Amino acid sequence: MTTHLHALCFDANDPAALAHFWAGVLGWDTVDDPRGVTLQPNDDTGFLLRFPPTDRPKTGPNQMHFDLTSPTPEAQQETVARALALGGRHLDIGQGPDAEHVVLADPEGNEFCVIPYGNRFLAECGFLGALSSDGTQAVGYFWSKALGWPLVWDQDEETAIRNPQGGPKITWGGPPVAPKHGKNRLHFDLAPAADSDQRTEVERLLSLGATRVDIGQADAPWVVLADPDGNEFCVLA
Repeated sequence: MTTHLHALCFDANDPAALAHFWAGVLGWDTVDDPRGVTLQPNDDTGFLLRFPPTDRPKTGPNQMHFDLTSPTPEAQQETVARALALGGRHLDIGQGPDAEHVVLADPEGNEFCVIPYGNRFLAECGFLGALSSDGTQAVGYFWSKALGWPLVWDQDEETAIRNPQGGPKITWGGPPVAPKHGKNRLHFDLAPAADSDQRTEVERLLSLGATRVDIGQADAPWVVLADPDGNEFCVLA
């Protein structure tokens, strides 16, 4: 029994504008969702992108960012040009002038990378190649068990998992892990498996090392937990 990764949520100061940017970059479609602006993939990514509203400004680097792949040498430049035309910008995070990947930020400052052609680690992962995360080996093990996704990399405290049905990898770079800057701007929404329910799934995740957290959700129908590194996620009803 496992849980389903239903959505990756971007807290957004302007949900419609941020969704427009990512729809243009990824080529995804907007779908009706009473909980906020939502994008649906047109490939085997397997989860939605949601943009719930927030008044909080971004205060530091995100714990997670996208790695976008390039199927041809020219495709990297095309992706960068498209992102810049939609309102993205170049970002210096210390990558240096010789870096082959291009670091960008979306209109609200969320970091992402455009990976050059020929990256073997992300081969066959699709355009959205990875959710690249700052995290410990323990948190990689936790999410492998939580989602039922096998480890596809486990070396030098770096870990990665991938849905056996395809889609992007989720990777964790190992120590040192950067400190959190309050509530994460990106988080997962999980849905219980068909043969389970919210209460049972919450108890299972707690047994794997999750903890309950209060982010002001009050009587919301979802349950807010944190993984072993303290990253918040929601279990839907």
